[in-house]
Amino acid sequence: MVAPPVHGRFDYQIGGPYQPDASVAIVDRDRLVSPVSGKYNICYLNALQSQPDPDDSSSAPAEGTLSWWADQHPDLVVKGQDGHPVIDQEWNEAVLDVSTADKRAKILEIEKPWIDGCRRSGFQAIEPDNLDSYNRSHGTFPFAADRDFMVAFVRYAHSRGLAVGQKNANHEYGRLGRTVVGFDFAIAEECSYYHECGEYAAAYGNNYIDIEYSDQGESPFRAACQDHGAHASVILRDRHVAPKADPAYRYETC
Repeated sequence: MVAPPVHGRFDYQIGGPYQPDASVAIVDRDRLVSPVSGKYNICYLNALQSQPDPDDSSSAPAEGTLSWWADQHPDLVVKGQDGHPVIDQEWNEAVLDVSTADKRAKILEIEKPWIDGCRRSGFQAIEPDNLDSYNRSHGTFPFAADRDFMVAFVRYAHSRGLAVGQKNANHEYGRLGRTVVGFDFAIAEECSYYHECGEYAAAYGNNYIDIEYSDQGESPFRAACQDHGAHASVILRDRHVAPKADPAYRYETC
């Protein structure tokens, strides 16, 4: 497996695909979308929470969505006292229950074909999301359960020749992300805004990608460019990472 090129120009397209500029070296897309020929491609996969249900719910629930997990694998979704799935309200995603070794193994068996699909499609790496889902589990499980799941997840992805990036959560993972879990690089959302980029650099050197969001203003992005834009990948995006044809689209690089 090969990690992304350090300081390669990055384009974050998990909100919808479009043709990247020729100067882009690294593209990150959803696992259900094809990678871009000639680029280093990262496959986005929601590893520890569901995908939100689509606005159009007339058809059967798509694999990996909130309704699909609740219908097909209700025992693998965290439940509240009312018996309903515990939801990450910001993104309308159900929290997957990794509280026991048995449940972690079952979830990984479900996700192994997704990882294999990333490889077959031609992606070189995976971006697993919500590595700190314990924070939204209402105390059902501690961070150690998230970590133990990711150890097994990374081991399997590596066996398929795929690199794996740590997505956020450096407060929890820190240097253990590389040395214990085995992450190969990091994707850090708003590390400049939250003054955390130095922590990612301490763990991954320059092999981290900094995504700042335009709804926080341009100051964190400009500060990131000045601080580490000459040696690490830094971009500015709109919060919902809209495709280029969308009026909400925003993209800049240092």
